[in-house]
Amino acid sequence: MKTQQTTRFAICLKSKSTDDLVVRRIYPVLPDEQAARDNYLRVVDESGEDYLYPASYFFLVELPAKIERVLRRSLPASIAQ
Repeated sequence: MKTQQTTRFAICLKSKSTDDLVVRRIYPVLPDEQAARDNYLRVVDESGEDYLYPASYFFLVELPAKIERVLRRSLPASIAQ
């Protein structure tokens, strides 16, 4: 179940068996409490869609506010919160 929290960002550490993730790239992570309980993250990948990936593929990062603003501007309005 998705919740109304803000989008976070994570760096991809591995992309095992998927072409939709690039290692060392920063991805938006959408809030999803159920996925988090199951050790998954809901990530907007290279396809532009959000999918569940193992949390171990990513490292969640806190970015400076200016960088977050720039990254959020590049997201579709439905994702940028």
